[in-house]
Amino acid sequence: MRTILVTGGAGFIGSNYVHYVLEQHPDYRVVVLDKLTYAGNLDNLRDLAGDPRLEFHQGDICDQTTVERLAQGCWAIVNFAAESHVDRSLMDPGDFIRTDIYGVYVLLQAVRKFGVERFVQISTDEVYGSVPHGSSREDDRLAPRNPYSASKAGGELQARAFYESYGVPVLITRSSNNIGPYQYPEKVVPLFITNAIDDQPLPIYGRGTAVRDYIYVKDHCAAIDLVLHQGTPGEAYNVGGGNEVNTVQLATAILDLLGKPHDLMRFVEDRPGHDQRYSLDCSKIQALGWRRQYDFPQALELTVRWYVENQWWWRKLKSGEYLRYYQEQYGRRLAAAQR
Repeated sequence: MRTILVTGGAGFIGSNYVHYVLEQHPDYRVVVLDKLTYAGNLDNLRDLAGDPRLEFHQGDICDQTTVERLAQGCWAIVNFAAESHVDRSLMDPGDFIRTDIYGVYVLLQAVRKFGVERFVQISTDEVYGSVPHGSSREDDRLAPRNPYSASKAGGELQARAFYESYGVPVLITRSSNNIGPYQYPEKVVPLFITNAIDDQPLPIYGRGTAVRDYIYVKDHCAAIDLVLHQGTPGEAYNVGGGNEVNTVQLATAILDLLGKPHDLMRFVEDRPGHDQRYSLDCSKIQALGWRRQYDFPQALELTVRWYVENQWWWRKLKSGEYLRYYQEQYGRRLAAAQR
C-alpha cells in the first residue's frame, strides 16, 4: 500500500485532492499534515472519518521534526500547504515568506533525506505575473507582482534548485483559479456567492475588468494526480480551465444563478498591483492525456449549488476572525463605493 503525505490536506484544494486519491486509488494510504490555520478545516474531511486509509496530524510544514517523522516511509509528498490569499499578503507578507518558501525547503530536505520518490509542489498561474496578451507557457520567465505570488515563485525556485543540485524528484503544477466545495469565503467566488445569498453587496475591485481563468477543483485534482504518476521530474505543468472571465461577468453569473438583482454589485477601490489578466497554455499536460471535464457554466453552477446546500459549513466561518479581516479589507471601500 503506497503512502502519500498530503500537506495542507484540510484546506480547499488539498481536501478535495484527499477525496480524489481515496476514491481513485483504493490501495493508497493518505497521511494529512495541516496546521489548521483559519483556512484549514477538519469539516472538509468530515465525511472521511473512520476511513482506515486516512490519518490526520495537526502540524506545521516549517517544523522539521514533524515533517521528518511523517515523511519516513512515504512514496510521495504533495504540498498544498501555503498562505494563499493575495489581499492578506498585502496586509502582512511575513507568514507567506515563512510557509511558502521556508516550509517548502523543510519538505524538500525531508524528501532528500528519506528518499521519497515523488514531490509535487502545487503552485499558481500568478507566478507569471499579469499577461496582457497570449498565454503563459511553462518556460516563460516568472514575474510575480505581489507578496503571495512572489512567495509561491520562491517555493518553486527552491524545488527546482533541489532537483538540479541534488536530483530530488520534484514536479510542479501551476493552476488557474480553482472553484468548488470547501473554499474559504474570503476568495472571490465563495465571497460573492455567500454575500449574494444574504443580499449583501459584492465588492468588485476597480471596474471589474480583471480577467481570471476558472477551473473546477475536481479537474485540478485529476491533473495533479496525473502529474504525480506520469509527470517528468524537474518539469512544471500548467493546469487551466480555459475559461477566461472578468469580475463583472463572474458576479453577474452568480447573481443570475441565485436569482438576485445586479445592483448588489459594488465597484470599490482597486487593490495595489492588481494583475489584470492570467492565461495558461495547457498543451503540455494535455499531451499527458488530461482534459477538463467541466466548463465554466457547469463548474460555477455546481459551486453555487454546493454553497446553497451546505450553509452549515460556511456560516460559522463568516464570524470572528473573518469579520475582522472583511472589515479591514472592504469596510472603507464599501462605504465609498458606487453601484
